[in-house]
Amino acid sequence: MISTLGLSYSYTGGVTLDFPDVDVQQGAVLVLSGPSGCGKSTWLALVAGLVAPTRGELQVAGQTLNALTKIASDAWRARAIGFLPQKLHLSAALTVQQNLAMAQWAAGVAENAARIHDALAALGVAELSGRLPSQLSGGQAQRVALARAVLLQPQVILADEPTASLDDEAAADAVNLLLTTAQAQGATLVIATHDARVVSLIPPKSDGNISFQPLRLLRKQL
Repeated sequence: MISTLGLSYSYTGGVTLDFPDVDVQQGAVLVLSGPSGCGKSTWLALVAGLVAPTRGELQVAGQTLNALTKIASDAWRARAIGFLPQKLHLSAALTVQQNLAMAQWAAGVAENAARIHDALAALGVAELSGRLPSQLSGGQAQRVALARAVLLQPQVILADEPTASLDDEAAADAVNLLLTTAQAQGATLVIATHDARVVSLIPPKSDGNISFQPLRLLRKQL
């Protein structure tokens, strides 16, 4: 779950972003929307423990982040957070298999080839394990990056602009992939986007499987 109260972040130079309070239950879907520059990426960074709030309270996956040291925050993030960035950041010199193994190493766990295979297989790209990122299509690379993000079965999945520059069919595939993966793992899913199509691609709450919550941020007036 994700719970915030009076959360704000101040940049060097005096600009402060004040965020609405949220209470997102485990397994729910939160769509964080708003124009470029409104603070979506900053909110994701706060929830991932990459930066500390200037003020307010923040609890994610049962952990109060304000109380963690940087070392403890890094260890917690590796276990609890799966992050799918807009720029996928797959290491060009490593194979798909090695990219996922690096995620295990970063979390301080031994390489587990079987788990890597299962994560790739669940996303339909197990046969690509020996390829380099340069040998993947855009859709294949996104699936590999998502497999890396969920490899350690995180409680929260954060996706930053996952439909950017995609046509309608590819955007629908990307959102469906995120939803089905999060549901399979029981993870809370946060999609940060300025793409108006995303909300329409999420099934209504009445289907009994998805609890959907929108949060719209406004651009900070300087």
